[in-house]
Amino acid sequence: MSGSVAFIGLGKMGQPMVRRLLGAGHRVTGQDLSAAAVAALKEEPGFQSTASAIDAAKGAPVIILMLPDSPAVDTLLWDAGLAASLQPGQLVLDMGSSDPVRSRDNAARLVQSGIAFVDAPVSGGVKRAVDGSLAIMMGGEAEAVERVRPLLQAMGKTIVHVGAAGAGHAVKALNNYVSASGLLAVCEALTAAEAFGIDPHKVNQVFNASTGRNNTTDVKVETFMLSGAFNSGFALALMRKDLQTAQAFIDRMGTEDKFAQACLSAWKQAEEGLDPGADHTAMYRFIRGR
Repeated sequence: MSGSVAFIGLGKMGQPMVRRLLGAGHRVTGQDLSAAAVAALKEEPGFQSTASAIDAAKGAPVIILMLPDSPAVDTLLWDAGLAASLQPGQLVLDMGSSDPVRSRDNAARLVQSGIAFVDAPVSGGVKRAVDGSLAIMMGGEAEAVERVRPLLQAMGKTIVHVGAAGAGHAVKALNNYVSASGLLAVCEALTAAEAFGIDPHKVNQVFNASTGRNNTTDVKVETFMLSGAFNSGFALALMRKDLQTAQAFIDRMGTEDKFAQACLSAWKQAEEGLDPGADHTAMYRFIRGR
């Protein structure tokens, strides 16, 4: 599948994802409210920009949304008029971290106008967006999923169709819940070890050779936390937002969520106690400070 793609949302993740699409031979028409974000891509062969999302979507078989949350998606689709401007046969591909229930509702509304919908959020951060190794979880009808699979293969390495519309966003939120709870546990464990007089670098070395190993111990502790850099590129506020989505989803399902509630509470406290814009790895600084 090679052709023109509309890409709305050219932030930290959107820019490398667009470059992967361009590198695979796709033409991309992009739009973002930030002029600087658009300018970062203007010299890329095959890329052009438009003043509005509606203009970018005209004639594009697939419209990719890489927006921060469901309110932004819903505002663009229903309030700003993007959905009304689309034609039967076009497909909306929501790759941001949206609410799964709202994504399911958007799919149902769009299909009434002959517009297909796939939710395909990503995991792996900016580094894996750059090298095209993102994990992508897809929700939607099988036919629609197969239409966009070649696009996703340009951006990701592990691509899994997890269920109907909204299922991708559900799995993304649950994944970030598991990730956030693991990071919080590591922060508390390292802080306790250090209080006992144990070198946290050596503690993490043991974790990585033992059953406590996780993404935080493997990727984040040395580079972003113990170094004091706290600059992984993913904001603490976004992690809290994803946790909130996950906890609300678990609550809607009527399943046990006591640990999710406790984890969300801890991340809310960190967000309130740290500077605005703090990186999510600064949770370590917050826990140590307490």
